[in-house]
Amino acid sequence: MKLAVIGGGSTYSPELVQGVANRAATLPVDELVLVDIDPDRLAIVGGFARRILEHAGWGGRLVLTADTDSALDGASFCLVQLRVGGQAARLRDETIPLRYGILGQETTGPGGFAKSLRTVPVVLDLAERFARRGSPDGWLIDFTNPVGTVTQALLDAGHRAMGLCNVAIGLQRAIAAGLGVEAARVELDSVGLNHASWFREVLVDGVPALERLLDEHGERVADETGWPLSRIREMGAIPSYYQSFYDHPADVLAEQLAGGTRAAEVMEIERGLLELYRDPALVTKPALLDERGGAWYSEAALELVEALLSPTGRHLVVNVRNNGAFADLPADLVIEATCQVDESGARALGGAPLKPEQRDLVLGIDRFQRLTVAAAMSGDRGIALDALEANPLVPSEAVAEPLLAEILTANRDLLPRFWPGG
Repeated sequence: MKLAVIGGGSTYSPELVQGVANRAATLPVDELVLVDIDPDRLAIVGGFARRILEHAGWGGRLVLTADTDSALDGASFCLVQLRVGGQAARLRDETIPLRYGILGQETTGPGGFAKSLRTVPVVLDLAERFARRGSPDGWLIDFTNPVGTVTQALLDAGHRAMGLCNVAIGLQRAIAAGLGVEAARVELDSVGLNHASWFREVLVDGVPALERLLDEHGERVADETGWPLSRIREMGAIPSYYQSFYDHPADVLAEQLAGGTRAAEVMEIERGLLELYRDPALVTKPALLDERGGAWYSEAALELVEALLSPTGRHLVVNVRNNGAFADLPADLVIEATCQVDESGARALGGAPLKPEQRDLVLGIDRFQRLTVAAAMSGDRGIALDALEANPLVPSEAVAEPLLAEILTANRDLLPRFWPGG
């Protein structure tokens, strides 16, 4: 089985490589391909990856390449973890909105909009190539943010794809640790969109345990999620961390203005990681990688791959079409929800309707995402303005117009559809 990783020069990749080595007995990967357009990063990360695999005694073949087509040839899985424009583009995504009194973030608000414009065309092109060159029953798994927008674009274009985020597995692992039980015994009932979701129940061995969890470990849950316990109880669910952007954006904006950008922190962490990865004696992932973000990324990705190879599968939180699982949401909407995942794919388990305010937020973000995809693929500035105005965090057209102009200008080299003259 061949697994191709697009964006293999990412500092995340060693964790994924370590996961492949650790699961050698249960995950039949015999060819792992790391693809990256940056030869220096690929050499550094790839060299470290090779040492990890050799140290673990992994018997498969590791390939490092800049040739995407050869990497996709015959691949059973294509994992996409790229960042168009690198951390420099992320820094712009996080700082430009601040000048307009809007929080800056790479997946949400105007920053997520800018990243989507750069990312959607690139990922759709990759998906087309994978459809032609990969295994006929292969799966494209998108870990590239904004996951919800990218997955909506992929599925609307008819690709065999699903989106994956590490938020759910991070909470699941934290709850399991807090309860002192094995992670496999804990399951989350998730509903919503990527980075706009709610965990409405926690099941331990199939038994509802959210109320007991809040009674016995409420303050720990509050610390882990950043939400006051009183607000969690009021919602009757544990909201994802990113819900705070919609629930109290002014507070988040104030924190960002006072504390600097996450992009700047990540750039410094990445410099340190790449220096560590150069060490020929390093054969296991360094502790600094835990500060990079994306905790449990490797576990989430490889659990999903294992489930897609299994006739019985398991329940995992994945981004897929609603397809009637939640009757109050559009059938073609890509939701992030608890799914039955097995060799036939992933299907949302569904459940009770969302609360009215939850549904309103989901539908508002959905409209924004679909307009953003249309703008990204067409280069139409009118549609792009409509998309930005539809974003729940953008207050008015008067703000959206100059904000759009600055975003397009700052990303000119990365948005050829909007600048056909070069």
